[in-house]
Amino acid sequence: MESGSGPTVDALARLRHHGDAELAPGLLDFAVNVQGDGPPEWLRRRLTDAVVGLGRYPSAAADGRAREQVAARHGRTPAEVLPLAGGAEGFAMLPRLGVREAALIHPSFTEPELALREAGITVTPVTLDAPYQLDPSAVPDSADLVVLGNPTNPTSVLHPVADVLALRRPGRILVVDEAFMDAVPGETESVAGRSLPDVLVLRSLTKTWALAGLRCGYALGHPELLERLVRGRAHWPVGSLQLEAITACSEPAAVAEAQERARRIGADRAVAVALLREAGIEVRTPAAAPFLLVQLPDGERMRAHLRRRGIAVRRCDTFPGLGPDFLRVAVRPRALTEQLITAMSELTREMP
Repeated sequence: MESGSGPTVDALARLRHHGDAELAPGLLDFAVNVQGDGPPEWLRRRLTDAVVGLGRYPSAAADGRAREQVAARHGRTPAEVLPLAGGAEGFAMLPRLGVREAALIHPSFTEPELALREAGITVTPVTLDAPYQLDPSAVPDSADLVVLGNPTNPTSVLHPVADVLALRRPGRILVVDEAFMDAVPGETESVAGRSLPDVLVLRSLTKTWALAGLRCGYALGHPELLERLVRGRAHWPVGSLQLEAITACSEPAAVAEAQERARRIGADRAVAVALLREAGIEVRTPAAAPFLLVQLPDGERMRAHLRRRGIAVRRCDTFPGLGPDFLRVAVRPRALTEQLITAMSELTREMP
């Protein structure tokens, strides 16, 4: 494990890379972690019914309903909820917290580091070695902001809540990216339901509900923290359809459906791990997210091979702490995973 001053100019440019850049028409998608091509039928109907109101500006009432439903879902108060235009908007807002030095736990999603660096905030990367277990003592005491993902993208590691909260210090804000927590059965190790003055949680509805094109998410935190986030924010930052989706996906029936999806993802993930290992491919475990981190002797060669076979996977050399021999593959149903394994096995037989 090591900490450093930061990436080179080229590495900083790689922070902008995301899984959707791997896709092209006709490719089987193992690169993006969205579950399905679009939202379920009941959610489509909710959104379709809301279209008739698009001639009006998003209302305070709709915003209030979204806050109330999210608050009820997590056992918080509406004043502790901030609807977002996607979880990524929350990362873009972090510089408004007025911090001096941010520690980023890596390997992890790169958007927070990019936003903080572009705002001129000192960033100290803290890179975890495999098996990527959190060590709170590795974070410098000088950091007044710490950002980590749980479960973490792309390692699929779920950090124990005790280790996450051990990152708290007087004068420090802890930001926990729980974009994939609703894919964890029981949402174990989540801090979303804990009302703590120095902890900010960011959640996304993009992945489970296939809403990547609508940009839906929310933040949970102390009202004072949320007030700092919204300073300078544009009027009507979250549209009517987004507010409707946030409300709908936080209702009890939707939460129950998400948990059933999480159980299916867990079963599909176990199958994928077994098939990958049976094919002689190294996969990092334990894993808790809807994706897996794999390591090969020549990951770039494998990625190119799979692309020629009509399959897209996520390169991982854009994640600080990982190199070109790592790939991230989304968890898919067994039939699709078998297609991936068949294509990978064509090349692994030739690898040393």
